[in-house]
Amino acid sequence: MAVRSSLRCATAAAALALHHQQPAFLAAVRLRLRRIPTRRAMSSSSSAAAAAAPHQAGTWHAVPDLSLRDHRFAVPLDHSAGSTPTITVFAREVVAAGKEEAPLPYLMYLQGGPGFESPRPMEASGWVKKACEEYRVVLLDQRGTGLSTPLTTSSLSQITSAVEQVEYLKHFRADNIVKDAEFIRLNLVPDAKPWTILGQSYGGFCAVTYLSFAPEGLKSVLLTGGLPPLGETCTANTVYRACFKQVQQQNEKYYKRYPHDIQVIHEVVRYLSESEGKGVRLPSGGRLTPKMLQCLGLSGLGSGGGFERLHYLLERVWDPILVPGAKKNISYYFLKEFEMWLGFDQNPLYALLHESIYCEGSSSKWSADKIFHEHGSLFDPVMATEEGRPVYFIGEMVFPCIFDEIHALRSLKEAAHLLAEKEDWPPLYDISVLNNNKVPVAAAVYYEDMYVNFNIAKETASQIAGIRLWVTNEYMHSGLRDGGTHVFEHLMGLLNGKKPLF
Repeated sequence: MAVRSSLRCATAAAALALHHQQPAFLAAVRLRLRRIPTRRAMSSSSSAAAAAAPHQAGTWHAVPDLSLRDHRFAVPLDHSAGSTPTITVFAREVVAAGKEEAPLPYLMYLQGGPGFESPRPMEASGWVKKACEEYRVVLLDQRGTGLSTPLTTSSLSQITSAVEQVEYLKHFRADNIVKDAEFIRLNLVPDAKPWTILGQSYGGFCAVTYLSFAPEGLKSVLLTGGLPPLGETCTANTVYRACFKQVQQQNEKYYKRYPHDIQVIHEVVRYLSESEGKGVRLPSGGRLTPKMLQCLGLSGLGSGGGFERLHYLLERVWDPILVPGAKKNISYYFLKEFEMWLGFDQNPLYALLHESIYCEGSSSKWSADKIFHEHGSLFDPVMATEEGRPVYFIGEMVFPCIFDEIHALRSLKEAAHLLAEKEDWPPLYDISVLNNNKVPVAAAVYYEDMYVNFNIAKETASQIAGIRLWVTNEYMHSGLRDGGTHVFEHLMGLLNGKKPLF
């Protein structure tokens, strides 16, 4: 999309040793990537093979100062299988107007998430405008998102068994996203030359997977708020323990700016907890409960302008009393906006796979919910209200209750629980390859990032040979959106030697 303590998971020590003793598997991953046919090889292959992996390119169309062309690729659902169904992966090629035929190098963008599509340019602006001065930009809809055989609550309903849903969903993590990217590079870039990639948030996690398993496809790498945790078979507990501390700090900053909202939230929590079923019905059929209310922090606490958007939303929480004595009600406006803020129903991959992005050979077991309860009453909204303390919103955490309280996700509840218990997740990173990295890498690390902990990011950076860091508190996690031109220019300066080493 996105949005990623030293205590290890229960079996981390033993599993970690096992993880570092998997050279055969890791070599097989790289071998499979190299087996993806190039455009030249495909042209000489049988017509049946060509039909199994077509590339369809659209015609150029325009938005102000940009030209765009759509590409669709038929890729295997399971790249490791000899015979497999195919899915569509969509990518949009973007150039500055008039440069449609210019021999520009390629830059692929990997969006944050997991489970969110790439941006849809409406004009030349931000980092896209800057990048198009030198590059042919490829905006990838990662598999399962946007126009890449999207996995929605309705499309997933076609798979009626939860076990079969899990078997399908297991192919939608970073390892397969990287294989899709290599497939596209080999079939799109002239002479299959290496390209530059830009990874934002979870897209940065994917980029580090790319560095681990297919560095030969990379000319250079730019990361913005996207250095993943390394070194354990399940890093979720470590991540959430660190992030809950940052979330607490962000809450304190928010209420210092808007102290009146402490009382507003207390009134809402009381209203919800005293309502029948401890919540109120949402427009789509789900329920707003005190714990669900806390989920507003996901968007409200960690991005530029989030404090203001959250405060302005809370200004509209109550219906006005038009008739003396009328019952107090939470407004339809607020309930509708609440659903739109979360977006879990429109992007179910985020809720389903979010904790799995931290798993290699181990299960997450609803890590965020476990760490939430480790804090006792600190994050309990009802107890905080009763004790007169500020109610703390939460951050980038997915709790099992959302599969009860969000109507569209209820059919995926069993699959979500199976995914939380799944242990046989394949490796996402190869630390030995990262330690010997030869690809130029520049990373923006945001000091007050609520989603990707600063200390964890620094530790990961120490494992990637040759990486150059830009540590800043000028931006939050949304720096690429809020100051895209500056962020892109600064990282390119690091790659090109235009910025000082220190």
